Amino acid sequence: MRKAPLFGPGGNSESFYAEGFKSTLQAPGWVAARGLGAYEYQAGNGLTASLDTLRKIGDKAREHGISMSLHAPYYISLSGVDPEKRLKSIDYIVRSLEAAEALGADTIVVHTGSAAKISREEAMRLAADTLERTIEAIDGRFAGISIGLETMGKLNQLGTLEEVLSLCRIDARLVPVVDFGHLNAREQGRFASADDYRAVFAAIAASAGDDVARNLHCHFSKIEYTSAGEKRHLTFADTTFGPDFAPLAEVIAADRLTPRIICESAGTMAEDAAYMQALTARAAELC
Repeated sequence: MRKAPLFGPGGNSESFYAEGFKSTLQAPGWVAARGLGAYEYQAGNGLTASLDTLRKIGDKAREHGISMSLHAPYYISLSGVDPEKRLKSIDYIVRSLEAAEALGADTIVVHTGSAAKISREEAMRLAADTLERTIEAIDGRFAGISIGLETMGKLNQLGTLEEVLSLCRIDARLVPVVDFGHLNAREQGRFASADDYRAVFAAIAASAGDDVARNLHCHFSKIEYTSAGEKRHLTFADTTFGPDFAPLAEVIAADRLTPRIICESAGTMAEDAAYMQALTARAAELC
């Protein structure tokens, strides 16, 4: 169990490159120098790095004490209606687990799928079938690496908290990854108070257990939304859209939670992660 919350960026901030850094091999040291403790490797557009390169990044992460996770490709489709394409997602998840193993990552983050052309019931049935086949395919491999199912921001996507928790009950290897910005966007401003955040942790504890809730792997960013849900990621400089992190910091400190929070702001991931870390530390001092 973690002793403290961890914060870090999802991928490399604009400032990483502005400071003259070019390779993700340099990212763990750069993140550690900023006082952060986590990094999520972004493979949303596909896994292009070799396993040897990923092992070198993992070595750097261990050297600098950075906890690693990996975002699996966006084109994984758990609920795809084309059987051939849907079942290819199993291979993509296995490849993501292999990459995570090389990185020394303990979680891969997977999008839960679409419900745009079929009913949500059918989408859930297909997603469940894909995940059951995935668990069978890995057959006990990749011990210590969780498959994280992410809550999603658009109404035509699978990925309400309830849908994610339902899918996670298929197997203990499946865990929820709560993207608070996504939930806020799809529910048109869900998070206005500490109790709104606390309800998420309570639901996870009731479904997946207290340990999963207390050590939740999650994402946080401000997100612009429309009536259809998520439109685009913003930075913490935005004052129009939420969610506000301060009530979540209060909950983390008061309830002594130890989540890992990956920031997915638009280009300022490390800076906004550092802000969240500092705000949580200040909240803890007041408890």
